[in-house]
Amino acid sequence: MKKGQLLNSRISAVISEMGHTDTIVIADAGLPIPDSAERIDIALCAGAPDFITVLKTVLSELQVEEFTIASEISEKNPVTKDAIVFLLKDAKMNTVSHEKFKELTKNAKAVIRTGECTPYANVILHSGVVF
Repeated sequence: MKKGQLLNSRISAVISEMGHTDTIVIADAGLPIPDSAERIDIALCAGAPDFITVLKTVLSELQVEEFTIASEISEKNPVTKDAIVFLLKDAKMNTVSHEKFKELTKNAKAVIRTGECTPYANVILHSGVVF
């Protein structure tokens, strides 16, 4: 059995296949997922699993050099924004409109859909390198 935190085999596989600057999205339950990205739906019910738990778990295995969030999160969901910024304090932050954010998801390797039901609880993680 895998010893690390991340037990979801599909998420683990996508992370292992990522190269420098590839992206993966962690999304709330309502973000539209483009057909061009793999959908990894781990939503069980409203609120489970929550966005921050999934983000923390993914970060235990993925080296991130940049992240992108929607600018609307600052006003509509500042608690989640603060948590994202704290967890990714060593990465460069990009902010774009929510509409632009949705466009950028089309380039992601995968979108992980959580059960999060708070507004704009979405992040695009840009893979870094460990060397």
